[in-house]
Amino acid sequence: MNDSDVIVVGAGPAGLMLAAELRLAGVRPLVLERQPRPRHTQKAHGLSGQILHLLRYRGILDRFEAATTDPVPPPRFPYGGVHLDLTRLADPPLGALPLRQHRLEALLAERAVELGAEIRRGHEVVALRQDEDAVTAEVRGPAGTYEVTARYLVGCDGGRSRIRALAGIGFPGTTYPEVNRIAEVRVHESVTVLENGDLEAPGIRVRAGYTNTDHGVFAVGSLTPGVLMMQTTELDPSEVDNDEPLLLEEMRESIRRVLGADLPLGEVTRLSRYQFQARQAERYRDGRVFLAGDAAHLLPATGVALNAGMLDSVNLAWKLAGGVQGWAPDGLLDTYHAERHYAGARALLQTQAQVALRRGQDPAAEALRAVFQELLADEQPARRLGALVAGADLRYPTADGHALTGTFAPDLVLHTDEGTTSVAELLRPARPVLLDLAGRDDLREIARGRVDVVTAKADDSPADALLIRPDGHLAWVAGEAEALREALTTWFGASG
Repeated sequence: MNDSDVIVVGAGPAGLMLAAELRLAGVRPLVLERQPRPRHTQKAHGLSGQILHLLRYRGILDRFEAATTDPVPPPRFPYGGVHLDLTRLADPPLGALPLRQHRLEALLAERAVELGAEIRRGHEVVALRQDEDAVTAEVRGPAGTYEVTARYLVGCDGGRSRIRALAGIGFPGTTYPEVNRIAEVRVHESVTVLENGDLEAPGIRVRAGYTNTDHGVFAVGSLTPGVLMMQTTELDPSEVDNDEPLLLEEMRESIRRVLGADLPLGEVTRLSRYQFQARQAERYRDGRVFLAGDAAHLLPATGVALNAGMLDSVNLAWKLAGGVQGWAPDGLLDTYHAERHYAGARALLQTQAQVALRRGQDPAAEALRAVFQELLADEQPARRLGALVAGADLRYPTADGHALTGTFAPDLVLHTDEGTTSVAELLRPARPVLLDLAGRDDLREIARGRVDVVTAKADDSPADALLIRPDGHLAWVAGEAEALREALTTWFGASG
């Protein structure tokens, strides 16, 4: 008898998102987190990218929007020492929601528990073993060591993942020798913010944006009146623990080293330190053990890790449900590695490009950034890069020849006999849907009893029918009945 269906190791954003998605699929997750209480270390400052659309498709984006007191910033993002300005686009492919990570994790935990997930804090996995039927974790908890058994186990336990090490999965890549320190502060009374964003303080003037010196890089900007975001970047060959709290005095000393002068800091609302790495697990699956989030990939740029990690979880949850409930066809669980390893490689591609753009400090590097910035002044390059950063351009590898297969389903406005709805509303329960847009009795008959079937008219129909997976991606797009039958068997087995 298993203690749960799926053991989730780590109560960060990826693990908590996975727990909620598993509950939506009717699976019993147990979340084990080694920290005894939720962390308040300020790491990520918000959500961005495709995960915002997925949260909207689940009908919960408004909960996250209501939890932030910061204004939603305009779509203008740093990219490797230049800026990706999407403010002139009516429908920018990349957006952001300011929400501090501890608040995000609290909301995700609240939702997971509401749906019936169990979260045990102060419980650390120290060993595991697996066989053909189950995986067993040895756990060290407040009352001693015990074992839990489940059909599957997912390591969402960060860049230094114990689960990844226990499973013997390699994590090749690079640790960059720069240490980045970030402070969000109120403007000090002795500092003047000029109209162009430059700062003036006694004995020093600092320009807005990036300042390169012989000792590192200082960056400053503001999205909220009266509040400054500052960052220093210094060379340091030693490996840094990103989870260690950054102290205010350490931040002051770093600014002093980089700028060669003191810059007065007002009230501090955020301090964090990080060292970039570019790493990807060799495989995201080892038998009944899976990896998601930072345990699967570390990305050398800000603003992308939460998006990638939470989308890992959404992709994996319904497939694990298929394994637990017995309807998963052969190979379904293997598609998690195939699809999300590919997505992680795409994220590494664009974040490592940022590394190349930002690291050079000679005139040639300055010229490269200037040319890159000019290219981004045109709509098409800006739109394409924004979609790449967001993960909105992702098309999972597929043998299907239709251009939309493998992409995220567009949020079509749908007219049904019961009234007007949308793709987003249909996906709130996280169930697969056959959307019949052409009155095809033959297609509905094939799908009935295997997935939810909805007949509708769309103002701008892309095809006769769409087979939409629980994660929002299109499993099949076309009009051939036999092709639908094959797609249903590939993704959902003989019955759903």
